[in-house]
Amino acid sequence: MEELKSVIFKDLGRISYKEAWDFQETVFSGVLNSKSENRARTIDNQIRTTDYLLFAEHNPVYTLGKSGDMNNLLANKKQLEDLGIEFFKINRGGDITYHGPGQLVGYPILNLDHFFTDIHRYLRTLEDVIIDTLFDYGLKGGRISGETGVWLDPETPFARKICAMGVRASRWVTMHGWAFNINTDLKHFQHIIPCGITDKSVTSLNIELDKEINMLELKQKVKYHFEKRFEVSLSDFSEKNHI
Repeated sequence: MEELKSVIFKDLGRISYKEAWDFQETVFSGVLNSKSENRARTIDNQIRTTDYLLFAEHNPVYTLGKSGDMNNLLANKKQLEDLGIEFFKINRGGDITYHGPGQLVGYPILNLDHFFTDIHRYLRTLEDVIIDTLFDYGLKGGRISGETGVWLDPETPFARKICAMGVRASRWVTMHGWAFNINTDLKHFQHIIPCGITDKSVTSLNIELDKEINMLELKQKVKYHFEKRFEVSLSDFSEKNHI
């Protein structure tokens, strides 16, 4: 039986967006540098780059992707200050979204040379991880043609987004990822047009199930389905892991 690929896992916990972004960039740059160094090595002497999966729960923040529209932010600077919500323009795909407490944010930093060099397939696989997790809670998640992310009742007038996604890739190394609403206060979505979509709503797992969700249990389920879909084994981060 072929040995599963190893992915280093680290839960950053509750953390500011900028601090998590800086950590991502450090890891991302390290993987890219390792790939560059391998170019100077023979095939037999190349060193396998490390793959990572990071979890985080952010302080309230709006992030706007590189192709996003500032008009989808409905609050001005003073209103953002009063709300206690930060704002960042960032280098992922997608439009504007909200991150905050009660949301599980996932940042896979993967060298897709180890998996499949296909961004479309990569995004669909991330969506499958969330869809599988929702199934564990008795919910049927799905997709909407032309949109990225996971929805409930996607083919009906009551379609609502439960997980947003936006990624960046350079030389087949990924960063950024998903924002899965678990116990999320949805009132903060009132100040943006989420993902630039005007005719559909957002939701959170606790609202759909009418109960508080155990976050630790939820994380374990997401990790399990990530391992299954990407055919990997997650191992906990330690300081000796190379970044």
